[in-house]
Amino acid sequence: MSVGDNRFHAAVGAYMQALMTEEPTEIHTAHEELIASLDDASAEILVLGCKALAPLLDRIPPGARAQIANMIGAYVHTPEDAAECAPLILANLAKALEYAKQFAEQWQATMQAELPDPEQTDTEWEWLEQFGLQPLMAWWTVDMWISPAMAMLQHKQVRKLFGRNGRELVQQRHNALGEGYGRWWKELSTMLLLLDEEPLVVLHRESGTGYLLRMNGIADNFQLHTLLADALIGGGHLPGDPPSAEAVAMCRDREGQSMTVGSFNLVSPEGNWIWNEGTPSDIPVVDGKRLLVLDPPPYQRNWPAGRYFPFVPADLALERVLTVAEATEWFRHVAPAKEGTD
Repeated sequence: MSVGDNRFHAAVGAYMQALMTEEPTEIHTAHEELIASLDDASAEILVLGCKALAPLLDRIPPGARAQIANMIGAYVHTPEDAAECAPLILANLAKALEYAKQFAEQWQATMQAELPDPEQTDTEWEWLEQFGLQPLMAWWTVDMWISPAMAMLQHKQVRKLFGRNGRELVQQRHNALGEGYGRWWKELSTMLLLLDEEPLVVLHRESGTGYLLRMNGIADNFQLHTLLADALIGGGHLPGDPPSAEAVAMCRDREGQSMTVGSFNLVSPEGNWIWNEGTPSDIPVVDGKRLLVLDPPPYQRNWPAGRYFPFVPADLALERVLTVAEATEWFRHVAPAKEGTD
């Protein structure tokens, strides 16, 4: 190993040993040395160190824990390594959201002042005894958990490991903190709403035809709309002009954006418009499958086709064309489309 690798390797070992002693001064010194050793270490050694420290996150003092989580998020890139490192990062995000809400509730109940802005206000020692260490640190560091959590959740393998229930719990806590106290991050919310291996029934009202597709990693309905047009128009199932191959590739796994033109109006079974600005999770579930209706576009819509999350590969696969009888059965759930504006 190089000198830089040796230094980082030794720093990781010293940090792990210090964590076992639970001695604050030793942990602080080891933490400072670990951070100082990052720049000269190779990518391979950095990943090994991150994987060694990830299971020990809960032993790290709250004030430094998010910094180590961000280190892990920055250097761990493969799905397999992310799945190994993710559990305690995601668990700490969930706890930070709940503790931050607890701090805000206690603050508003006891203090005659607006909630402190973590970017503008330093903590006061007396607050530690009044609010407790975990709630106090959570209010000041909750935003630091967003980046490493998203670095983990960009991998389908991690999303599967965390499960829909886990993501829904975090989303509930995130929304509660945002609605009550203004701390909310659109990127996190959108990431938590990603659907994988999600069946989608699509009905084309004009032709009376139906299609069964499967969604993976599609972040918003602009992306879904483009991929639908490729699968159904580009696949020769519906009339119209398909999106360019470049636009489709950029909605799947290629970098960049390419302008495209909308082909449909996305509508719920009840007749409500499904906004392009929304997410596939907005599409209602009917009989265990998300059900989407395609109507003619009321006017021309243009947008830069691509991925909301540049590092999350996405796909929309057409599994089969529904039989006439199957499509007719699904159309029984569909009301006339309502007029509106997009």
